[in-house]
Amino acid sequence: MRITVRLSMLLIAGWSSTAIAGESQPLRIGFGTNKPPYVFENEKRGLEYDIVVESARRAGFEVQAVFAPLERLRHMFAAHEVDAITTTGPQSSDVACYTAPYIEYHNVAMALASHHFDIRTIDDLGRYSVSSFQRSRELLGDEYRRMAEANSHYREEANQVTRNLLLFSGRIDVIVGDTRILAYFNRSVASQVDVTQPITTYELFQPVLYSVAFADSGRCAAFDRGLAELRKSGGYARIEQSYRDY
Repeated sequence: MRITVRLSMLLIAGWSSTAIAGESQPLRIGFGTNKPPYVFENEKRGLEYDIVVESARRAGFEVQAVFAPLERLRHMFAAHEVDAITTTGPQSSDVACYTAPYIEYHNVAMALASHHFDIRTIDDLGRYSVSSFQRSRELLGDEYRRMAEANSHYREEANQVTRNLLLFSGRIDVIVGDTRILAYFNRSVASQVDVTQPITTYELFQPVLYSVAFADSGRCAAFDRGLAELRKSGGYARIEQSYRDY
């Protein structure tokens, strides 16, 4: 009798593990809209995309990528229209299970050098018009959030290339974003604005570590195992190397 009960418990445990790691339904993961080199939306690839999808695959999931602006993804996550969202973390106010950090962004503030702005702290940004990426007021810390809330000339862009256009056309004083994203989009706007204008970069922010937010803690733990395996196997380093030129 004890053997039968123990066997039944083992079978149930094995079924539960398989159900998490080998589900028949694809795992719906939300990615921000096109933001090379992290996400090439039309090509379904990118430094961030590849890391997340490969980690999920090693955890036994088939991924269905959903692309949308970050703020919209947040609402979709709350409405259970996606199972997980990327480029977030415990600093967000969302109720979720957060994975171990899977990527690091390096955010800076940039302005045309011709303005000669005196910007030494995040609080100094409050004197200027600022264009940033969606949800940055949540993700870049309390000092940044306070500046954004008090600055009537602060805005966040759903389409990240908009910041480059605003900066080089002189329609905004300062833009905030990841260095690689901002540099990449200069290529996209070069036919519309003069991207050769000298720029001053203000190193105001610490690097930001991002996690994936899951609604389900079992899936969250499984993803962490997949991410750990990806790092240990050398696959993570190979993905990084494939985007070294960006």
